[in-house]
Amino acid sequence: MPPASTGALTTVSASAAPSSQPQQLAPGHPGYRRMSFALFSAGMAAFALLYSTQALLPAISSGLGATAGQASWTVSAATGGLALFVLPLSALSERFGRRTMMTASLSVAVAIGLLVPCAPDVRVLIVLRAVQGAALAGLPASAMAYLAEEVRPRALVAAIGLFVAGNSIGGMSGRILAGWVAQAWGWRAALGALGLMSVVCAVVFRLMLPRARNFTAVPLDPRALGRTVTAHLRDPLLRRLYAIGALFMTVFGAVYTVIGYRLVDAPFDLPQGLVGSVFVVYLVGTVSSATAGRLVGRLGRRGALGLAVSTTAAGLLLSLSDTLAAVLLGLVLITAGFFAGHAVASSSVSRTAKKGRAQASALYQSAYYLGSSAGGALGAAAFHAGGWAGTVALGLLAVLGVAAVTLYGSYSARAARRAPAHT
Repeated sequence: MPPASTGALTTVSASAAPSSQPQQLAPGHPGYRRMSFALFSAGMAAFALLYSTQALLPAISSGLGATAGQASWTVSAATGGLALFVLPLSALSERFGRRTMMTASLSVAVAIGLLVPCAPDVRVLIVLRAVQGAALAGLPASAMAYLAEEVRPRALVAAIGLFVAGNSIGGMSGRILAGWVAQAWGWRAALGALGLMSVVCAVVFRLMLPRARNFTAVPLDPRALGRTVTAHLRDPLLRRLYAIGALFMTVFGAVYTVIGYRLVDAPFDLPQGLVGSVFVVYLVGTVSSATAGRLVGRLGRRGALGLAVSTTAAGLLLSLSDTLAAVLLGLVLITAGFFAGHAVASSSVSRTAKKGRAQASALYQSAYYLGSSAGGALGAAAFHAGGWAGTVALGLLAVLGVAAVTLYGSYSARAARRAPAHT
């Protein structure tokens, strides 16, 4: 990795001096359990808010007279806002602290979540969702940096996996709750219920998260930020990890933005409540992300990514069936593959970046959510042009991209190992 800036944005390394190790958390420590529960709650709120409209898109289209493409922007605007603001807000976390930034980010996003149900038309709804996504941008990268600083290196993949598992639980519970509330009282009431659920999660997060013990505040320095970001973007491994995150999320964003439209139409004709309940398959993502550490231990990072790619591709192909059971099994495989791949890639970023971890994680999150935004918009366009088969084709193209990046990484690593023998 090219040397990152040694200026104002340098963070504490996970491989710090031995004297700092007793202060780092590990499984079995009470602080580790509190931290895990707090970040799990934050992950729940973040995903529930970020994707709050996704399961409701057919109802929003009907209620506001919007097309599927217009309604899909209520998801893409939120993820796009997050992608654009994650880097500057992560820089602020270097000055004001990870815990402070996560608290402020979640508080503002929850407040906007209580306003979203009052949007009078689709344009205002899209604007509110973009602002909400921008507010949420302070959470994910700061959380990754917090974990890298506060958790012992050997426990880092598992700790990040638990945070990602909170994402999957939030995505699942939010969509199920929204689906049934919308069926009974409409999509506005559903968004209000999600806002109230997120309030509870935000309070739990603030009460449970331990104070940072390995964070050192540094003054803001835009030039140092530029040098740090440039160093990360010059690192071939980090670039590959960013591409993998973006491509995986393109698949996930496309599938889950469009699936509601497919399931409410023939041959399935499911009501809104059952469409929301389909997202119970997120439980699979909870398991696959939380066990990513063991998967990497057995197969290695590239082996784990290869398994994630194969699982996701198999799910996409299976979802082409007109049998509901086959479609649901396809969603299970897509979800398992995506969350496993995301947990492996995101934890690899934290381990690879020895300096400027918040910026390294921010760049990953930016790529990841740009992938989500692109996936939602392109998935809706592909569905409009070619039906579900068009969305699947887009997903398979992205999966092939992940496979190509992973194989190229393996080739580069072998070439680097052989190089000294020829010099």
